[in-house]
Amino acid sequence: MNHPYRWVIVAAGALLGCAAVGAMFSLPVFLRPMSQDTGWSVTGISTAMTIGFLAMAGASMVWGNLSDRFGPRPVVLTGSIVLTSSLALASRAQSLVEFQLLFGLLVGGATAAVFAPMMACVTGWFETQRALAVSLVSAGMGMAPMTMAPLAAWLVTIHDWRGAMLIIAGIAAALMIPAALLVRRPPALDHAEAGAMTEGPQEGMTVRQAVRSPQFITLMLANFFCCATHSGPIFHTVSYAVTCGIPMIAAVSIYSVEGLAGMFGRIGFGVAGDRFGAQRVLVIGLLAQAFGVLAYAFVGELAGFYAVAVVVGFIYAGTMPLYAVIIRENFPLRMMGTIIGGTAMAGSLGMSIGPLFGGMIYDHFASYVPMYAASWALGLAAMLVLMTFRPFAGRQRDMAPA
Repeated sequence: MNHPYRWVIVAAGALLGCAAVGAMFSLPVFLRPMSQDTGWSVTGISTAMTIGFLAMAGASMVWGNLSDRFGPRPVVLTGSIVLTSSLALASRAQSLVEFQLLFGLLVGGATAAVFAPMMACVTGWFETQRALAVSLVSAGMGMAPMTMAPLAAWLVTIHDWRGAMLIIAGIAAALMIPAALLVRRPPALDHAEAGAMTEGPQEGMTVRQAVRSPQFITLMLANFFCCATHSGPIFHTVSYAVTCGIPMIAAVSIYSVEGLAGMFGRIGFGVAGDRFGAQRVLVIGLLAQAFGVLAYAFVGELAGFYAVAVVVGFIYAGTMPLYAVIIRENFPLRMMGTIIGGTAMAGSLGMSIGPLFGGMIYDHFASYVPMYAASWALGLAAMLVLMTFRPFAGRQRDMAPA
């Protein structure tokens, strides 16, 4: 099945991801204006993002399971409406607790309605070029720091934070709701239900068997350690650069360089995954990521930070979509949303610990170097865990020629 509409699904997924992730990750842009206007503490406002990560973790598997049962379109559409409505309500919040619940719990939980269902949907539409397809969807999510974040930064210079956040909510709604309506269920699922064909690997497996399998647990652990590896460096590298004497504006640009490199990494790893196998490429990527984040500990000048940012951004962004490809090659198509949602849940939990533990390490040692060493160890753990992954016996690789 190589229907031309599959590329419409990819485009819709990329747009949905960019708008959803961009809306959620606009919070750092609003951080200081919000604190100055409301008197809420920076820590209290930042806690909304931590709640958001935890909400994403808790909701990922739920949304994924719902997309398996009812199809991706109603799930993604519901998530888009909840996300944009919650963001608009958060812009009117009158207390910190109200903001934390609206932005953290609802916006974070609704953001999870995009990732797992869309990744599952895309893997079902592609028999060939699957790794490239999911990487392009992920690349759309990676566009958020280069599109929505600068837009939010510009809006907050001409409006107060409430008006700027409300405009972001309106733009996100205008992009996400039409894109969600373009999403269609993979034709292979309809054929399988009609009895016209088998649905691929492990077709007799139940969801209960799948989530208890060593293969699922291994992928969850690998994704947890993988995300824990880069979450601390992503969050704290700007602060580390400032402690090295680099001006704040220049330090912030390190994050932009990392994000730009990630765009190329997603495509590069996608092409490599199609050619050499997703698991093999992912293992190599996790090893490279471990040493990449460690390299930050040995730089102190802006040029060095840029060089490491290019490498780290290329690798960590490129590795992430490959988990969905491995899942598609090993689990039934009818439960893609649930299984991808489970690994996304583990990844969100990994992302949530990096900022916290990175801050604790710096407070204790007055240095970020131990954080990068810890991230290196977590990266090696991710690689070693994934090396233990063994495909199901008799797995159908589902790699028919185009």
